[in-house]
Amino acid sequence: MPTDARATAAAILPLVGGPANVTSVACCMTRLRLGLADPSLVDEPALRALPGVLGLVVADGTYQVVLGPGVVTRVTAAFEELAARPAAVAPPTRSTGERPAARGAELREARRRRNATPVKTGLRRVAAVFVPLIPALIGCGVLAGVGGLLTNAGLLPGLTPALAAVASAFMALIAVFVGVNTAKEFGGTPVLGGAVAAIVVYPGVTKVTAFGVTLSPGQGGVLGALAAALLAAYVERWCRGRVPDALDVLLTPTVTVLVAGLATLYGLMYAAGAVSSAIGTAADRLLETTGAFAGLVLGGLFLPLVMLGLHQALIPIHTTLIDQQGSTALLPILAMAGAGQVGASLAVYVRLRHDTSLRTTIRSALPAGLLGVGEPLIYGVSLPLGRPFLTACVGGAAGGAFVGFFAMLGNQVGATAIGPSGWALFPLLSGTQGWGPAFGVYAGGLLTGYAVGFAVTYLFGVTDRVRGADRSAGS
Repeated sequence: MPTDARATAAAILPLVGGPANVTSVACCMTRLRLGLADPSLVDEPALRALPGVLGLVVADGTYQVVLGPGVVTRVTAAFEELAARPAAVAPPTRSTGERPAARGAELREARRRRNATPVKTGLRRVAAVFVPLIPALIGCGVLAGVGGLLTNAGLLPGLTPALAAVASAFMALIAVFVGVNTAKEFGGTPVLGGAVAAIVVYPGVTKVTAFGVTLSPGQGGVLGALAAALLAAYVERWCRGRVPDALDVLLTPTVTVLVAGLATLYGLMYAAGAVSSAIGTAADRLLETTGAFAGLVLGGLFLPLVMLGLHQALIPIHTTLIDQQGSTALLPILAMAGAGQVGASLAVYVRLRHDTSLRTTIRSALPAGLLGVGEPLIYGVSLPLGRPFLTACVGGAAGGAFVGFFAMLGNQVGATAIGPSGWALFPLLSGTQGWGPAFGVYAGGLLTGYAVGFAVTYLFGVTDRVRGADRSAGS
């Protein structure tokens, strides 16, 4: 474990209330996600000021410490190790003299509970099901792209079938992994969730008829698996409170699999299949008829979703499209938001030539931004300055409109996996007219996002106040 990762974790832990205050630890590609027993114990100013902390997002009671790609994995491992140790001292408490502050914290918590609507909470929990699958989606997607290129070029014919098997096996059984994660997230036994979700991809479902239609393996896809495992979790929890302890080990799993399994075969697979087909049809029709406008809106709004951590709620849609069509046409458009962010940051770098600290931040965060990880630039550059965040959204909207326009012309670009963005998405591209045209459209979208984000930020994104502070810093 690198020393700096352990030091960062050790610095974060007391600022979030110590080990006794941490109820859950998880991470995504860039963020350390913490569940806290008492969020009011967090020292937010000190946490934001820590070296290596790029930002802090509070969403539905989960504290998300933005650390950046790569480093977040090491810090999370160190944090989990430290948080699991018995606390040397008691966690911070409020004294009688702190009653006004305590009352303020209670009011903030009450407001948070009002804002934690069932829809937002549900989206966050569904996202938690799919986030752990992203590494496998990335790895298999890259291998699928490499295999496709080798096949098209007629190279290594003896290797391409093996690559296809390695890349496709996970997607063939992704429903099982979704089931395991769903049961884990919603309080069920993971293996029971996986067992019920496995019905969705079992070849024997062809012998079952529901609503007058013979079922087919994979019908309903990941949405069917999600619904099946969710039902299994609720059935299992219902059984736990009613079955005698002596019979629990026998009856609870049997009833869970039976009830959820039959419901999956005679309802959920059919319904989820209809929803999955509707998602695919709607995405195709949206891009074919209003591609430029749709790209403008999607590319322009994605950065705020990333800032709020709500972009993870799109993962089930991406996964459904990949499972159903082999690629998601939405991801290349959404990736344009990162291009606008890069262009805006470059403009700030040029305009504020005396701000050594900010320029150093941009230089260090730019490589990640070019690879599609925009959070270091968001929290380190554009969001603190204010207006550059809005002009970056304009750049993303322009890039999205560019990609969407070509979709209207019949050259729809898709991604065979989710996770990477920016330059890192090139190996995962596919298109209705082949990889070459898809490469060209996506590259054109990135260049458009860079150029528009730079130009709009250079002209309108840096205020007189910021420029005055820059000159003062250089004098």
